[in-house]
Amino acid sequence: MAAELLLYGVKGSPFVRKVEVFLAEKGLAFDIEAVMPFPAPDWFVQLNPAKRIPVLRDRSVGTEGPAGTLPDSSVICAYLERKQPSPALYPQDAWSHARALWYEEFADSELAARIGAGIFRPLVLSRLFGREPDLATARKTLSEDLPPHFDYLEREVEGREFLLDGIYSIADIAVASQFVNLLHAGARVDATRWPGLAAYLSRLHARPSFAACIVAERKVLPKVEALD
Repeated sequence: MAAELLLYGVKGSPFVRKVEVFLAEKGLAFDIEAVMPFPAPDWFVQLNPAKRIPVLRDRSVGTEGPAGTLPDSSVICAYLERKQPSPALYPQDAWSHARALWYEEFADSELAARIGAGIFRPLVLSRLFGREPDLATARKTLSEDLPPHFDYLEREVEGREFLLDGIYSIADIAVASQFVNLLHAGARVDATRWPGLAAYLSRLHARPSFAACIVAERKVLPKVEALD
């Protein structure tokens, strides 16, 4: 029997993963249908003219065409929070809620641009499409472009279990999701330089919701050598 929720996207996308983890943490059953965004098929463009994954279909709202569909991982997660409020993955306090949204935006823009375009795409996607990996770009990104972001996150997680102390939220899901792509590219956060961040990511990636995604993705993504 088909699940009420259908997720369009592909394994390895940090934004698809973000929604998958969110769904798992909510305990919501869902189906996934593979859609490659480059190029996006014509029918998918009708669901999201931005031609990006993921898109969620809520079959209780609509089963064909654009009806019942929502694009964008942030929009999808916000919708799922309202659809099933428990367990809460957005803080109730106004300030903490706003901070969670900021961390999500930081992950989806700043981290995604560097980890995705600067490391995952030059290494993993190049391998996937039969091209030589661009090691120079990946190494520059890891050694020059990402350290200021790691410094920031190290300060933010210092002495905390989660980004919002005591509250596991969309902030943690969004940030940790981007770092999975760093793992897939054979790179890691240096635990000697950023011990708090490394420990934080290790804890989150060990959660069943993340661990299941990581295992499934490793089965379909090409293996790459460790990035030194």
